[in-house]
Amino acid sequence: MASVFLYHVVGDLTVGKPELVEFYESETVESAIRAIGEFPEGSIPIWKKRSHVGIENSEMKQQRFVGIFSSFDIVAFLAKSECLEDQDKALKVPVSEVVVPNNSLLRVVDPATRLIDALDMMKQGVKRLLVPKSVAWKGMSKRFSAIYYGKWHKNNDSPTNSSNNLPPNMNWSPSTSGTVIRDKYCCLSREDVLRFIIGCLGALAPLPLTSISALGAINADYSYIESSAPAIAATKKLPQDPSAVAVIENTPDGQCKILGEISACKLWKCDYLAAAWALANLSAGQFVMGVEDNVSSRSLPEFSVDSPTGNSDLVNGSRKPRKFSSRSIGFFSNSHSFGSRSMYRGRSAPLTCKFTSSLAAVLAQMLSHRATHVWVTEDDNDDVLVGVVGYTDILAAVTKPPTTMIPVNRSTEGFGNEIQC
Repeated sequence: MASVFLYHVVGDLTVGKPELVEFYESETVESAIRAIGEFPEGSIPIWKKRSHVGIENSEMKQQRFVGIFSSFDIVAFLAKSECLEDQDKALKVPVSEVVVPNNSLLRVVDPATRLIDALDMMKQGVKRLLVPKSVAWKGMSKRFSAIYYGKWHKNNDSPTNSSNNLPPNMNWSPSTSGTVIRDKYCCLSREDVLRFIIGCLGALAPLPLTSISALGAINADYSYIESSAPAIAATKKLPQDPSAVAVIENTPDGQCKILGEISACKLWKCDYLAAAWALANLSAGQFVMGVEDNVSSRSLPEFSVDSPTGNSDLVNGSRKPRKFSSRSIGFFSNSHSFGSRSMYRGRSAPLTCKFTSSLAAVLAQMLSHRATHVWVTEDDNDDVLVGVVGYTDILAAVTKPPTTMIPVNRSTEGFGNEIQC
């Protein structure tokens, strides 16, 4: 394990981070769509309002956290038949009626908590760290790690419900962390941690140049859906990490060919109303590849262009009915049709890497595209799907020494989890 994780503290990653602005569960879905564009991973933390006046300690703060609301959740909700019938009413629904409560996805931690402890929490399923803003450090970082106590390894539950699950040294008070600014916090995401890691790759040698297959970082337990299946089937069981469903075709030789994906990061900043209609009415293949080539415009609905994506359309308040187009979902970066679907796929194309790609290359891909995951394909065929690499897989890889090549069965038999219609 690299010493960089032992001697750095969580507070080192909070420099320059803005103060947390809470988004309350009483806000509407429309407000969530406006706000979600400013948050990483295509998702936003949801909070209950404070029920008391005065100073709030870390446990009280933790208890007010509800869960994380993603763009995938929003589109899945708006794709319900009752929401499509009255979109204006659906947009006014409180977030509390849609978000899935999961208090374990965020943890309040001391700025002086050692970075290795933060990584361990994230490997256990924590997606956000809430850190009190502080002016200066006193002393050194926390000396012992939770992993040495074995608390979480003995508990089958995720590190959830309270700070009582942590070793004594991770329960904190303001005096241990220098000058803490009361009631002011900043939020660290897994993307922030990866940005820190890519800045110190030299200290992790030889891991960065080791292939993801050799590190065992390829996750074969991904969710997928056949391209001919209804796109709405992807919402039957929303995957949690990564929040993505591969859209595949089976080749004659029994392999999986990836065509695209339905995911939170692809739906981030999209036209949510158009995407919801497409999810409810198109096949998975049409959803990710487009419909202009094979669907008559008479079979497509008219809708308003001002769906709340946080862009100028909604701000200007203009409503101009237009025909549905797969480009209106926000997937396609080129506004011109060239008669060939492959010419304008743009953002609908899945982000992929090779089976033998290095850890550093995959890490750079994820950060440059602000993606939560990268799909892994065969070395000699860019379309044949092998698995997926997500945040958790990266964090697990950088906190263990290099290993020998781990054989991976690249056949599709027993590979991934198909979402049944």
